Amino acid sequence: MTDKFDVLVVGAGAAGLYTALCLPEHLQVGLINKNTLPVSASDWAQGGIAAAIAPEDSAALHVQDTLVAGAGLCDSEAVKFLVAEAPECIDALVKMGVAFDRTGTDLALTLEAAHSRRRVLHSADTTGKAVVSTLTAKVLSRQNIQLLSPAFALSLWLDDTGRCQGISAICGSTVKWLRAQAVVLATGGGGQVFAQTTNPSVSTGDGVAIAWRAGALLRDLEFVQFHPTALTKPGAPRFLISEAVRGEGAHLVDSKGYRFAFDYHPSGELAPRDVVSRAIFRHLQKTGEPHVWLDLRPIAVDRLRYRFPNIIQVCADWGIDLFSESVPVTPAAHYWMGGIIADRFNETSIPGLYAVGETASTGVHGANRLASNSLLECLVFGSQMALLKVESISDKAVEDEEDSPEIIAKSIHVSDIEAIEKLRIDLPNLVWQSAGICRGQRDLESAIAQVEIWRQEFASLSLSQTLNYLQHGQILNFSPADAENSVVLRNWGEVGNLLDIGYLILKSAAFRTESRGGHYRLDYPLSHPDWCRHTLIHDCHWYKSGPVSQPQDN
Repeated sequence: MTDKFDVLVVGAGAAGLYTALCLPEHLQVGLINKNTLPVSASDWAQGGIAAAIAPEDSAALHVQDTLVAGAGLCDSEAVKFLVAEAPECIDALVKMGVAFDRTGTDLALTLEAAHSRRRVLHSADTTGKAVVSTLTAKVLSRQNIQLLSPAFALSLWLDDTGRCQGISAICGSTVKWLRAQAVVLATGGGGQVFAQTTNPSVSTGDGVAIAWRAGALLRDLEFVQFHPTALTKPGAPRFLISEAVRGEGAHLVDSKGYRFAFDYHPSGELAPRDVVSRAIFRHLQKTGEPHVWLDLRPIAVDRLRYRFPNIIQVCADWGIDLFSESVPVTPAAHYWMGGIIADRFNETSIPGLYAVGETASTGVHGANRLASNSLLECLVFGSQMALLKVESISDKAVEDEEDSPEIIAKSIHVSDIEAIEKLRIDLPNLVWQSAGICRGQRDLESAIAQVEIWRQEFASLSLSQTLNYLQHGQILNFSPADAENSVVLRNWGEVGNLLDIGYLILKSAAFRTESRGGHYRLDYPLSHPDWCRHTLIHDCHWYKSGPVSQPQDN
């Protein structure tokens, strides 16, 4: 495996794949993927991609809808940029071969919650898969992109000036250093820190955690979007039932068939996601029932078959016939609005480090993401990496490290494996209970204290002592060099990252003493004007930004 690259892209979802494709083709790119292609939240995305391309729509309306959903914390200039670039990105995907649904010769558009117009493009109900599979094929055909898989980024490698010059990574059962002129973090979200989540198993907050440990500035980590309608059936995964079904006419009802969502918001099922999630949560508290129901029967049968074949199939696999019965659903953690602070060109506070997609906080989502803006963000901001200017490593004289790196043989203790596996179960349950849909100071403080204990216990593990103190020029070889050890090493890395992001989310949720967007406090149920500010995190310090300027203030 080549250990030197011009650019390392960590993550192979839509953001990572599109970034790799958009980087200048003369650069040698290493694409780090901890799974085999493709397994990412992008690949699971059902709803679609938002773009104001209909005659009755406009960029101004798309901007306004995004700002309203963002609850005062969007960067209006970033939102305008996102929306303005959307049509060009859609055109690029069509030219690549993504088969969006059409009405005649026109691209088909659907309505989703909190959008004022039909502007969401889709490919049946597997849009993410359509996009990711197309991008994957393009990546695999590019000579300048080397796929490193399975490989897991452990930490950032900074030089003496604080510039990022690579990463340490688990490659199979070996841990080594990979050098690059620039590193792009595109690792997606952190939904696996919650016991109930629509995210795939790879969503463990890796990018945010390793950037935080390296000293990068983070923002707004308390804002988590809980999708209102995840399949709730014993033994089944929390499969997301896209809110596009509600845009097409599906109803949320309780066991008596009552459409309760209108009791909580005049838009009923089409209110913003956080409102619908809390409506379900409160209604379940009131009724004592374990779940509510999503009734798709108001949608015409032909329309239902055409638009949602994957949802029909998955529900059928779990014994649910959508055409004759409703689907049991509850909310689940879905999207993380906060992340590593990144500008329009994806630059972070660490020179040489970039962040794209859900890993980043670009300002386009604010306190609550507008539906189907996330795939769009991956594409619009990923395309900016075409402007990256770094000296090709083939043209640059790189100081050689030790001619012969120090190779150290290691083994893994069974007690470490057991401790790691227990934390992987206990942590998400605690975070779901204390920092889920509704939060309160007492639960948050208790959870923070517990996570601090777990983080200390994790750091004291023999494996942690070995991996956390790896020196440049050292290579660790774990024996036996088999798939089982590779899985244990990755699990160690993921659990460490989950402990870190769990701590960061809990502390951020306790810090913000108000409710706004995806953050709801039972003890502070209202938004407060003085909190129209970002939560900023640097190392172990939390502080408020200055007031976020609103469009009407300009």
